[in-house]
Amino acid sequence: MNTVTETWRLTLQVESTSKANTKALADALTTDIDVIWNPTSTKFSIAFEESKAKDSRAVWNTRVRGLIAVDSLLALLSDSKQGEHSSTPNA
Repeated sequence: MNTVTETWRLTLQVESTSKANTKALADALTTDIDVIWNPTSTKFSIAFEESKAKDSRAVWNTRVRGLIAVDSLLALLSDSKQGEHSSTPNA
């Protein structure tokens, strides 16, 4: 009797608004998953395999939610820095 083992493989390629932001996103994942940098660009990718679709979905959701949280923080910090440099008239 032959058994077929299927695996679910997901790959995500990530590039942010700047190389520094892309690196920050990659750094946020380094303890959870291997980050694969594209040496000729400012992109990285992550990939993983799971034997069950529901496990793939769980891993995917966790990684993407982490990326969204870090990206939101980077946007907030960027907005904050822009506010520091704005000139407002003194009353």
